[in-house]
Amino acid sequence: MIDGYEKLPNGIIKQTKIFNKKAVYDTDYIHTYEEFGELGLRMSYLRLGNIIGAITLVDDKVLDVGYGSGDFLKVLEHINVDAYGTDISGYPIPANANFIEWDNVFKERFKVITFFDSLEHFEDISFVRNLNCEYVVISLPECHQHVMGDEWFENWKHRKPDEHLWHFSRQSLKKFMQEQGYYCVTYNNVEDVVRKPNDKLPNIITGIFKKIL
Repeated sequence: MIDGYEKLPNGIIKQTKIFNKKAVYDTDYIHTYEEFGELGLRMSYLRLGNIIGAITLVDDKVLDVGYGSGDFLKVLEHINVDAYGTDISGYPIPANANFIEWDNVFKERFKVITFFDSLEHFEDISFVRNLNCEYVVISLPECHQHVMGDEWFENWKHRKPDEHLWHFSRQSLKKFMQEQGYYCVTYNNVEDVVRKPNDKLPNIITGIFKKIL
């Protein structure tokens, strides 16, 4: 591995040192993503469709972790669910959703908890085992270091030191979730329809996992 990273036994690549300074997730950070505008909403409808196609959402509680500008929570308004969100940025949550502090997440029961481009930002991801839910949905950049090698990884657009602290391949994400007590319901690159890869490699992986422990 290149300097500052370690490959764990399950295949996950972990950043092991701070290169410059830790990323600050404030409202200014969120504003950088507002420029996606309609594209962000298209992505959220695609995400919702992927979930509905795999499981049923009726009169359920859904939590979006790291809701950012709130696009996914906004589209939940169109189906019959109770929408919740948590985010450290301080960015206002959409009117149709309920804000919940991170420490209180583990005290509530949810049908689905989503991590759209957020899990890889956490310093510690072992909390996944303790989530009180039926399903977890994760989307994040698909890392191909195990096939393409260190030079590819060093120049990969999604290797964002001090921001993306964990990097997953298709196999390592599934293995990690198995270790945390989940099995894979479905696994795809559906978001590549919108987030088109520029190197002909799958860009974003999405997994839906059912808790069994």
